[in-house]
Amino acid sequence: MPAFSAGDRVRVRDETPRHHHRTPQYVKARRGRVVEFIGAYLNSETRAHGGDGLPRVPMYRVEFDMTELWSEYTASATDKVWIDLYEHWIEHDRGTGD
Repeated sequence: MPAFSAGDRVRVRDETPRHHHRTPQYVKARRGRVVEFIGAYLNSETRAHGGDGLPRVPMYRVEFDMTELWSEYTASATDKVWIDLYEHWIEHDRGTGD
């Protein structure tokens, strides 16, 4: 059962593991909104080091406001970017500040 649902406000964990990971630096510590649960996939973060990628890891499509990612962004304030993220990279945003 997925831990997050469409519409949930989330924050991306601010970590930089020493191993391969597929979470872009520019979304770390940023707030977004879950668009959808897209399935459970083999973990490419462990497969990159010869593992089998099991157990499968839930993945979500998360929407970010461009201005949340880049404060100097000057185009439309309604522009968004969608990033697919493994569940272990996101946590519920409790709105407690930065």
